Amino acid sequence: MNYAIVYTSKTGNTRLLAETIASMLPSDSCLYCGNPDDRALDADQIYVGFWTDKGSCDEEVAAFLSRITTQKVFLFGTAGFGGDPAYFSQLLDAVRTHLPAGAEVIGSYMCQGKMLAAVRARYESMPDSPKKQEMLDNFDRALSHPNDQDLDALRRAVLSTLS
Repeated sequence: MNYAIVYTSKTGNTRLLAETIASMLPSDSCLYCGNPDDRALDADQIYVGFWTDKGSCDEEVAAFLSRITTQKVFLFGTAGFGGDPAYFSQLLDAVRTHLPAGAEVIGSYMCQGKMLAAVRARYESMPDSPKKQEMLDNFDRALSHPNDQDLDALRRAVLSTLS
């Protein structure tokens, strides 16, 4: 089996996940690793990583997913708001809608990821409210993610697809 790893990463979070996956798999079987590129479509299995944008993957990944045909796909991503498996499941469901019917999703993984400082500044400019404080608290929690526990969970998710 050959594979490709395709990802976008605005803050480095998803790149860290992609690098973790790459470190687990045989390098001689890797056809491509990097930003969405049609060269990856020659692989039997494609690991596709994204950062969360408006409740789904970013547009560049969405466009790439639509070009996949019959490959096996492992989806992975990061979201600034994290910790809720139901939210992560909802995000992954939204991302799956970009795949054509012939693609087979063999696994997935999501974790929280740190956000840009500009996001915190935007939250700080909001009027005082419990919602504002919740968003600031989440921003602060996200600063340490992806962490070692997140990467271990990713490794387990990838390994479960290799058996």
